[in-house]
Amino acid sequence: MILLKDILYKVSLQSVSGDTGVEITQIAFDSRAVKPGTLFVALRGTQVDGHQFIGKAVELGAAAVLCEAMPDSLREGVAYAQVPDSAVAMGWAASNFHGNPSARLQLVGVTGTNGKTTSVTLLHQLFRRLGYHAGLLSTVQNQIDETVIPATHTTPDAVSLNALLAQMVKGGCTHCFMEVSSHAVAQHRIAGLTFAGGVFTNITHDHLDFHRTFDNYLQAKKQFFDGLPATAFALVNADDKRGGVMMQNTAARKNTFSLQTLATFKARLLADSLHGLHAEVEGREVWFKLIGRFNAYNLLGVYGAAVLLGEEPEEVLTQLSGLNAAPGRFEQVVSSREVVGIVDYAHTPDALENVLSTIGKLREGNQQIITVVGCGGNRDGAKRPLMAEIACKMSDMVILTSDNPRDEDPLAIIEQMQKGVSATHAKKTLIVPDRREAIRRACALAKPKDIILLAGKGHETYQEIKGVKYDFDDRKILQSMINGE
Repeated sequence: MILLKDILYKVSLQSVSGDTGVEITQIAFDSRAVKPGTLFVALRGTQVDGHQFIGKAVELGAAAVLCEAMPDSLREGVAYAQVPDSAVAMGWAASNFHGNPSARLQLVGVTGTNGKTTSVTLLHQLFRRLGYHAGLLSTVQNQIDETVIPATHTTPDAVSLNALLAQMVKGGCTHCFMEVSSHAVAQHRIAGLTFAGGVFTNITHDHLDFHRTFDNYLQAKKQFFDGLPATAFALVNADDKRGGVMMQNTAARKNTFSLQTLATFKARLLADSLHGLHAEVEGREVWFKLIGRFNAYNLLGVYGAAVLLGEEPEEVLTQLSGLNAAPGRFEQVVSSREVVGIVDYAHTPDALENVLSTIGKLREGNQQIITVVGCGGNRDGAKRPLMAEIACKMSDMVILTSDNPRDEDPLAIIEQMQKGVSATHAKKTLIVPDRREAIRRACALAKPKDIILLAGKGHETYQEIKGVKYDFDDRKILQSMINGE
């Protein structure tokens, strides 16, 4: 039996009405999910204020209500708890309800604009190889050991998140590696969690549709590190000029990783090809299957995190050398006619530049780079011309197409992208709004040895148009078309 008073442990309370000894059977922030015994949390969202549904929740049998403003009339037999911030309170309540699962795991969060998914995926694979039971919370998928649980958000809501962590504990997991998005921090989805460590990959222009300013975005990332306990480690990329900002106010043990300067964990990139990376890590030479300088950073961050978790450096490097990248992250498709296809999630200017820079350094002879790229709808529009500009500067041919237009007109999105196409590059730029046709066109244009990059969607298996998700997997479509099927 779980009582309300136990669920409210460490929750900042302003006032309480009713019996806190009442039994709670579930926590819900959607009134439609309420049933007898529920603790209903009234959240103030961007679209809807949950306080409007307190009455409905009570009618459906809510045993208690957590809110920022007490309703005008209180139902007898229902407990009400007023708090300064319902989202923060829900995090602590959800954690308490599930027995504080994050404190029973070695929970490591990875944040940054690029590299989060690859880093947590590598950490999960690594610790599984090292013999541990481990959980994964990522954009691509959530996993308990090898059992896959589909992901809907980079970081789930606090209730779902703690339920997943509790499942991991029940399943015998000792570690969990999770992406920590800026949205999740700003919306307090990680409130109440106990982290063993935090890793910062990098930060560039992204999510300004939500955060409004770059400084807000930066502060959201920093807030994650501000909240780490003294028992945790903080590991940041010293080669990112804002890496130091992350550690300004953290109580965690401070560590850095770098390819360019002195750091706790230092590596040197010796060679990079379409077959993998050759690097010297802490004086040891290692071959990795992953490709590109950006992945050298991801690997080094993963190595540092593993060592800080107490693993032996030599064994960590041995296991890392055999790992593959996350799905849809620089994922290669080779055709029978020797055209090289690369599918990557790059959906920010910096990520696209990193991928194209890597391809540019790896290509040989007369290999042409054909880039197919679009931009998502209902997202930061400022990056659209930048994406097109980068694609044009670093490719031999560019096809501007649709990504996930969501509620926007695909042609309007492409029109915004075209503002980044200079007169010099106009001749090598095609506009093909239908993404499937754009991929087919790229494959038709490619000659043997040429490289086709499909950027933006990566692991996604759908295309979202006007609220409907249609089956669409860049990897499958490219695999078929690149072989002339």
